[in-house]
Amino acid sequence: MRILLVGAGGVGDAIAKIAARRDFFETIVVSDYDLSRAERTVASVTAKHGDQGARFVAAKIDASDPESVASVAREHAATHVMNAVEPKFVPTIFAGALAAGADYLDMAMSLSEPHPDDPYSLTGVKLGDDQFRQAGDWESAGRLALVGMGVEPGLSDVFARYAADELFSSIDELGVRDGANLVVRDENGEEIFAPSFSIWTTIEECLNPPVVWEKDRGWFTTPPFSEPEVFDFPEGIGPVECVNVEHEEVLLMPRWVDAKRVTFKYGLGDEFIGVLKTLHKLHLDATEPIRVRSANGPVEVAPRDVVAAALPDPASIGPRMTGKTCAGLWVTGTGKDGKPREVYLYHVSDNEWTMAEYDSQCVVWQTALNPVIALELLSTGVWSGSGVLGPEAFPAAPFLELMAKPEADGGYGQAWGLEDR
Repeated sequence: MRILLVGAGGVGDAIAKIAARRDFFETIVVSDYDLSRAERTVASVTAKHGDQGARFVAAKIDASDPESVASVAREHAATHVMNAVEPKFVPTIFAGALAAGADYLDMAMSLSEPHPDDPYSLTGVKLGDDQFRQAGDWESAGRLALVGMGVEPGLSDVFARYAADELFSSIDELGVRDGANLVVRDENGEEIFAPSFSIWTTIEECLNPPVVWEKDRGWFTTPPFSEPEVFDFPEGIGPVECVNVEHEEVLLMPRWVDAKRVTFKYGLGDEFIGVLKTLHKLHLDATEPIRVRSANGPVEVAPRDVVAAALPDPASIGPRMTGKTCAGLWVTGTGKDGKPREVYLYHVSDNEWTMAEYDSQCVVWQTALNPVIALELLSTGVWSGSGVLGPEAFPAAPFLELMAKPEADGGYGQAWGLEDR
């Protein structure tokens, strides 16, 4: 397996560091629009892993240009293209991978486009629609596009398949619930506003109308931050208020897993919601460039890109962050024994541990872990397929077994939890 990793930001850097401990691949080409960032990741891996680092090379790429993606993939004979950049680049990387005859993985799907006259209507474009429309092209080419293979979406979808196969005879609701007790402080110890993941992506998913799926109704939207509930998260995180957010799981799970309802709720907190609402009110969430003054004369820049540039890089805040993040799936329904059952399947990532082990903050590290496991399963043939498929299309048990098995025994040493509630 020869992997073209597109993006050497926080998640891409973590993917390389996690993969460096594994032996299932021949080469990983770490690519970025800023070659120095890719070179930094390669140097870091080489310094820590010696000869194993020789499997990593750096390359420059333009993720906005399908031909650039295809050209770099062909140059390095890539068998798999791993997309680790913002979801706005999904269409071009997706097209470039297919043109190069490579399989493809991403952690966030093609963006939605609400109807211009009715933002709460689903007559527009839903998350992933652009990719699923091209499923026939991927099937005809005999190539696989594994979409939504991060942590959420990704591990949460693996949990959904596991619940359907192993725990339940019928499912009432698949409810993704994400919460954390993370705190970021400045050099004086004062708590600051510093999102632990790409603010560009966070704005997109939090300000778009959330999508809910019900078996008798199909997909429909609700207002942003709707249906607040307090969810009690494990391992010391405790109760966190969660609200509806637009997310890929709701568009993925119903395609392969039988359930009456699918939801996604995220523990944002009042401050974060207030900031997002203010950005929206000031039109600073916009992606269309506007003309602004600069020292070198007028330039065009997207307001959302300015917000992202003004905030700390999520990849850099690890040393100033404390706490844990929890990704999980709350499932209700009828158990295999015919009795009502309610469980929470989850994985917790501790920032102190990820920084000590990988020099990577816990949110990006937890996101990066799962595509590496998926790539290993694809390399061994345990997972296989063609077309555009979500994680639910594959058996969950091998993934969770490999994830939890100790590193000394060939696994990833990441225990996942199951709480009956």
